[in-house]
Amino acid sequence: MMQNSVNNVRNAVANQMGKKVKVRINRGRHKVDVSEGIISEAYPNIFMIKIQESDDTPVRMVSYSYTDILTKDVELILCN
Repeated sequence: MMQNSVNNVRNAVANQMGKKVKVRINRGRHKVDVSEGIISEAYPNIFMIKIQESDDTPVRMVSYSYTDILTKDVELILCN
């Protein structure tokens, strides 16, 4: 994996900070989780997404690494 690719992903995520995204997570063995959230924080190795599934549930903070996107374990789709 090239460092330049990780930097490209890091910059792309940082540019979308505060925007709503759909997160598609590949859990393996044909299991996929989909949720919506807002990119809240970005750090050198990870980024955080704030997820609230309904008004009754508390807000969850979930972290992913930039390499999760490169390995296609996590896919981010911008919501309008």
